[in-house]
Amino acid sequence: MSDAFTTRVIEVPTGSSEAVHDLTRACVQFLREVAPGRDGLLNVFVPHATAGVAVIETGAGSDDDLLSTLHTLLPADDRWQHRHGSPGHGRDHVLPAIVPPHATFPVVAGRLELGTWQSVCLVDTNRDNPDRQVRLSFLG
Repeated sequence: MSDAFTTRVIEVPTGSSEAVHDLTRACVQFLREVAPGRDGLLNVFVPHATAGVAVIETGAGSDDDLLSTLHTLLPADDRWQHRHGSPGHGRDHVLPAIVPPHATFPVVAGRLELGTWQSVCLVDTNRDNPDRQVRLSFLG
């Protein structure tokens, strides 16, 4: 494969509770290995029907606020047509329409260009799937 495009799948154990998982360190490590000193784009993609990628501040309560907001917008109750899995699981299948399963970021001189308080995060509300994959792809 050309060094203009490099991709890798990482495994992210998410457990059985809803969570926002910070992927920033994994993204930085990936770029350190595949894009030292190079400019390009990093794409982060979650190949799951019930998870998304968000850019959000973590550690100051915003991650909990996001999950709370998703509970308000997408309640885990019996209103959903999609009914297999845990009660309210149908809302997990609507999540990627609100929190998309991908995001693309600029890379300058091998560094992920995020704002001061921005983190790249996996958003997972599906309690039935304890393990996720995330594909990191660098195009330089």
